[in-house]
Amino acid sequence: MAQDLAVATPHRRILLVNGPNLNLLGTRQPEIYGTATLTDVEQITADAAAQAGFQVRSIQSNHEGVLIDAIHAAREDCLGIVINPGGLTHTSVALRDALTGVSLPFAEIHISDVNAREEFRRFSYLHDVAAVRVIGEGVDGYASAVRQLAALIA
Repeated sequence: MAQDLAVATPHRRILLVNGPNLNLLGTRQPEIYGTATLTDVEQITADAAAQAGFQVRSIQSNHEGVLIDAIHAAREDCLGIVINPGGLTHTSVALRDALTGVSLPFAEIHISDVNAREEFRRFSYLHDVAAVRVIGEGVDGYASAVRQLAALIA
């Protein structure tokens, strides 16, 4: 019986999803996104998660379907998701549907202040369904997103 319960109970894990172009962190428009790399972001997130008693599984892809597949898979072993959808924020109903479809709380994170940038960046398909939103805190926003999400699911 205890073994069945262990299999059915998700691990204390958070999925970290980084969307298109975030693999270029550290070199892409450092005046907007800073000089921290994706590896730095993953470490910041893992450290914050560990302090809250969680593990992190990370994925970055420039392909929407890969991200959707990872979100679907998170149902099996994650309690929540931290996502920086990049440009998919403003364009992807499919990403929104994946996130709402898995019924996991998620945090939407943006490194820059999207509300102070181009008009098209101010709209997010995720804004009204995200449990947490962190905008414009730089890469430290990932730690903030983890702490807030962990408080909701702990």
